[in-house]
Amino acid sequence: MSITSTADPGRTRRGWAIACAMVAVVWAVEPASAADPDPQNPTFAADIAPILQENCQTCHQPGGMAPMSLTSYEEVRPWASLIKLRVEQRRMPPWHIDKGVGIQEFKNDISLSDEEIAIISRWVDQGAALGDPADLPPPVDLEPTSVDEWNLEKILGRPPDVVIRSDPYTVAANGQDQWWEPQVVISGISGPRFIMANETRPSEDVGRKVTHHANSEISNYGIGKPFDIYPPETGRRIEPGDTVTLNIHYYPVGEAADNQLVEVGLWLYPEGEEPRFETEGDVSFSAIRPGQELVIPPHGTQITQGIHVLQTNARIHSVRAHQHLLGTGQSIEAVYPDGRVEVLSKLNWDHKWAITYLYEDHVMPLLPKGTVLIITAWYDNTANNPNNTDPSKWVVYGRRTIDEMAHMWIGITYLDDEQFTYLTEQREEQLARLGLAK
Repeated sequence: MSITSTADPGRTRRGWAIACAMVAVVWAVEPASAADPDPQNPTFAADIAPILQENCQTCHQPGGMAPMSLTSYEEVRPWASLIKLRVEQRRMPPWHIDKGVGIQEFKNDISLSDEEIAIISRWVDQGAALGDPADLPPPVDLEPTSVDEWNLEKILGRPPDVVIRSDPYTVAANGQDQWWEPQVVISGISGPRFIMANETRPSEDVGRKVTHHANSEISNYGIGKPFDIYPPETGRRIEPGDTVTLNIHYYPVGEAADNQLVEVGLWLYPEGEEPRFETEGDVSFSAIRPGQELVIPPHGTQITQGIHVLQTNARIHSVRAHQHLLGTGQSIEAVYPDGRVEVLSKLNWDHKWAITYLYEDHVMPLLPKGTVLIITAWYDNTANNPNNTDPSKWVVYGRRTIDEMAHMWIGITYLDDEQFTYLTEQREEQLARLGLAK
């Protein structure tokens, strides 16, 4: 295990304001201006290409993570019917927030609007015409992130200040799920420092195939969840000598993967600078109450629920579900001390993605001491679940992919009364500026 430090005490937080508005999975590409669209008679050139540029091509490009490129009419046309199906099902772009309940304003929202989905559907139904090539917007500059690049380096404009590296691990070509839990002691810093952003990544392309997830006390990785950026004036404390344990879940994919590493990059506040709020980062909140067991019968369904009473004030800045193949969704509700009940978010679940949903600053839940958080999870062990490999089996709680889990990762910052009052007053000012004050 090793840690290297590239900290520069004189380095400023340039790019921070921009970074706060960037996404947790991919960031939207600002489409170039094109011809005025005609939503009743859409064409690829005038109507569809701009939508794809803004919402799809970050992944669907040559060398991207998606299975096909969608950067030209010739590439898109053979997939037109499938594109229509996926966007109507809201399976693409991947965004699993239930739009019928809870908070709907997120910094990293890459979902399509109802109007955009209708335009794509109408375009396909009318024959998927190219239209006038002169209406095509100029291609955008898309550079896929390689395993040698940090996503956050593009956003924050600088490399990480500290890099944590695990010991190497060889993943067998075939067999059961495998776990690797190396420990490393933080060095390379001379005193307490505060993390403003972090990113965990497998070290090479094959690592992305075999790494199901990689969690630690300071950073988590899963498909669709490469990094975290904390809210303004918020950081996570680390100190020299802190021990970081990496919990890495590997699974075989039919080819051996030798000497796999997981790296954790940390972007720090300048030395000596202490942010106003010290966050806990991602905290796991169980969706199983004490004494309840997660047991899903064959050809059946199940619901579990966890109850958590906040012992101090708190602010939530992000949520991320975690289930396995039988999971279909989770929700988070807040029961306030005055009796009000609010559904904060409901997350539909797709095991192929582990997206962190970043609340906009003016809607981050501010929760007074005594608030009860209710985490609910749903499971489907029937043939109706397309991810189910065998509905005839009993399924219980466990770490293997064929087992199930029931927790939600919540980005949370605990607050004293003075901090809570400050944020409450700041929230009122934010809402007033946006014309949303009550």
